[in-house]
Amino acid sequence: MHKPRAGRAGAGSTRGSRTAGSPARGAGAVALLGAAALLATAVPAAQAVPARQVPAADVVPGAGTETPALVDGLHESADAKAAPADAARRHLAAKESRYRIADPGRDLTPVQTLRQGADETVRLQQRHHGVEVLGGQYVVRMEKKDGRRVVTGTSGKYFTGLTTTTTATVTQDLAVRRAVSSVAARLGGATLGKKDVRPAGNAKTKAAAALSGRAGGLVVIPRGAGVLTYRVTVRGTDTATGRPVLQDVYVDARAGFPVLQYSLIRTLTADRPARPAASGAAVRQAPAAGPGSATSGTGVRSNGDRVPLEVAFDGSAGQYSLVDYAHMAATSKNTLHTWDARAVDVDDASGRWPDGLKEFTNPSPDYSGDATESGAVDAHWAAGQVYDYYKKVHGRDSLDGRGMTINSLVGVTYAGGPFVNAFWDGQKMVYGAGDDQYRTLSADLDVVGHEMTHGVVENTANLVYAGQSGALNEALADYFGNAIDVTASGTKMDDPDSGLLGENLCRTAKPRDCAFRDLNDGRTTAKDYLGVTFSTDNGGVHLNSTIFSGALWDIRQDLDPKDPFLADRLVYKALSTYMTPLDGYTEARDAVVAAAKDMGLSARQQNVVKRSFSAHGIVPGWENALGVDSDRLFGKLNTTGTGTAAGGGWWATSRSNDDGTEAYSVYAGRVDGRGAPKLISPNDGRYHVYPATDGKTVVWAAFGTTSVDILSRPLAGGPVKTLHTSSTTVQNLRIDHGTVVFEEFDTFGGRHVGFLRPGDREPTLVDGGKPELGSALPSVSDGRIAYAKLYTSGDDYKLGVETYDLATGGTRLVQQLGEPQAIGQTGITGKNVFWLVDENLADQGQLAVRRADLDGTGAVDLQAEAGPGALFPFDLTASDDAVTVNSTPPDTQYRNETLPKLWQLSADGTRRERLSCNRGEQLYPSAAGGRQVVWLDGTTGWTDLVTRERPAGTC
Repeated sequence: MHKPRAGRAGAGSTRGSRTAGSPARGAGAVALLGAAALLATAVPAAQAVPARQVPAADVVPGAGTETPALVDGLHESADAKAAPADAARRHLAAKESRYRIADPGRDLTPVQTLRQGADETVRLQQRHHGVEVLGGQYVVRMEKKDGRRVVTGTSGKYFTGLTTTTTATVTQDLAVRRAVSSVAARLGGATLGKKDVRPAGNAKTKAAAALSGRAGGLVVIPRGAGVLTYRVTVRGTDTATGRPVLQDVYVDARAGFPVLQYSLIRTLTADRPARPAASGAAVRQAPAAGPGSATSGTGVRSNGDRVPLEVAFDGSAGQYSLVDYAHMAATSKNTLHTWDARAVDVDDASGRWPDGLKEFTNPSPDYSGDATESGAVDAHWAAGQVYDYYKKVHGRDSLDGRGMTINSLVGVTYAGGPFVNAFWDGQKMVYGAGDDQYRTLSADLDVVGHEMTHGVVENTANLVYAGQSGALNEALADYFGNAIDVTASGTKMDDPDSGLLGENLCRTAKPRDCAFRDLNDGRTTAKDYLGVTFSTDNGGVHLNSTIFSGALWDIRQDLDPKDPFLADRLVYKALSTYMTPLDGYTEARDAVVAAAKDMGLSARQQNVVKRSFSAHGIVPGWENALGVDSDRLFGKLNTTGTGTAAGGGWWATSRSNDDGTEAYSVYAGRVDGRGAPKLISPNDGRYHVYPATDGKTVVWAAFGTTSVDILSRPLAGGPVKTLHTSSTTVQNLRIDHGTVVFEEFDTFGGRHVGFLRPGDREPTLVDGGKPELGSALPSVSDGRIAYAKLYTSGDDYKLGVETYDLATGGTRLVQQLGEPQAIGQTGITGKNVFWLVDENLADQGQLAVRRADLDGTGAVDLQAEAGPGALFPFDLTASDDAVTVNSTPPDTQYRNETLPKLWQLSADGTRRERLSCNRGEQLYPSAAGGRQVVWLDGTTGWTDLVTRERPAGTC
């Protein structure tokens, strides 16, 4: 299992895990998100929110809605006799001219009421014609005392522009199949490996059964007029890595295309298995605490300190167990419970309760030995510390505010080896066992505070764990985890190490070399924000988190040095009574500023809050400061997982309308930027994706209610033709001189390359479509096709690259230099064949960039699989002059360098340069001739189609 690299406080993506999760060309990758919190197809909310100008009863307009994003400074009477939720909705109805919510009683359903003294905070979920609106949540803050109730403010997102129908035309079963296929394509579409073997006639093969989906009903995604979708939760195992998979996929309910997809796994650090929610899964509940009497004991922590523990004694067994009845004795009478999970794999602990789990027991109330080394003492003691902090400082009874049992599992492993991570999964904390460098993950109080705070966030604002809202989720967990830790340790806020998270986990290294993140790293939106896809760190939830947590940490340092809890109460109030699920940086800033005013902080203190956010670049319109070194060909595509292509001096890509409401259409334009883009596909409600062009014709896939069609149309104009209809799915389309090449899935999930020559009525599959064989990742040029091939050799399966001569039908297996374990994307030109190859799976995602002559001989590595400067590529495109790969860089010292970038190698391998120095994610490269490449770039916070005619060199 990979650990954070020494010296990188940011804990960005690790190399070994990225290849499996990186988007395959034309497969299920999601949209480049950048600035938008979750809705990549909408104008970033921060740009639409003006500076606050009214000194009292402030009303901050919402983005793309008539309902205000924030109203504070109110003192308006409300129904004192009604239930809080009813009083809140009656207030909204009475003030329709302000809120523009026509029928709050019908369209807003109660989620939660939080009471703190006289304060009441009511959370309401928006529904459109009875269907849940993703992230549509509105908060009403009230005060009730002396028999009177007043409304003091409101905030959140209620989308007034929704007009979409709520009648699905796609079956739920089709939505589930498309969702599972999309996840499978994202996980395994970048390579063809022996894991893709499917014995003939076996419809229940291991690979096919590795993922399953469950529909969770209809959900409206609030883009423009709204997009009606099925929410499908896909879970299982990634067969390439063995890691657990838990993803929500939103499938358009009228055309069947996955329009939004992200992982539900929330971890302490990026790109590691963890944090599944239980949604849509069969979840075994934790058993109730067994009989026992409360007593006090002690335990030795991993650092050698002896600490007091609350334990339970079972007289019948004569044993003490790590069950704490004392903390919640006065409220719910639930427990803080620590479980021995040293024999449990992380997959079995993710979103489910492992079978046979036992408590830690001891004949004495004083714990050491295995209980120390496993992290049980640390977890049990720290859970009590965190519970006490929330109870004493914020008046919160446990993670849900209602005294829920706190379960901690310690010692979890990964495939029998080290698991250097931790997570909260909606019902419990899970801590990895660590390894020879890292102690058990429960050994640092800030880590325990971080994971338990995820439970607090989930039970308050429930910030969606993707994009900016996910980064806020991580930032708040970091902030409170560190606040609890420095308080317990007595660390002063001006200590340079006060902002380190996980710094006490190292067995031998120095704390700063061990820390996962540093809240004092000084990161800002202007120089550090990274526009990435949901397939990378769930949209940058860890990569971008310290921009916001750093601002909060500055507030804690400067607000009141004598009372750091003042900052904690401020941030908690903003989280619990102002923030809503889809908030981004600017909305969260507004929430903290409004909470400061609501708490009666002085003008100086309010200025400290504003100054801290400004210092980190969290100001309205900050997205506009993100620059690029590439030329934009087509901007703000508002699409997800659609790819791009170039050929014959033209490009082709997919685009939605300005608010992302419409199904995607295919456009084409010139790679030199001259002229206006042409609309190629019909606007018929289907999703038109995966386009390719040879400069004369454009081909693409159209996802409809029952099938996926391959369509074509001449660039010069003319009718749209249907070339092929698939009952499963197709991807990786290519075209050259009228011959269309594609990859199709069979009913068992197997992959097969097919082609259609001009005039062909049915496609030819290069491997005959046999389910026990496989072919994938095609390329085509000058009458030849190249593709990855999985084939039988005696009683074994082998992998290779094969070329197919369209004129003769002859095939030729290309020379390899070793025994391939996985083959990546191919590229063929008029001179050479190029491909990616993995011959040593122990290299954890490193692949060689290989070239051979067209006759299959002369194989040579342009870039070695391992060694100094080796890349971690997952996509490839080639011209006669150069080969460009999509890769993570060889040196991940800087956070920008943790993202997929484009590297260009000369065809003879003598030169290697960065194609672009853009700091966002760069995906779907397509060679446009010579050294020019077009690709999709996320630096500006949008999915933009851009190009460069030559490499940028050294970045």
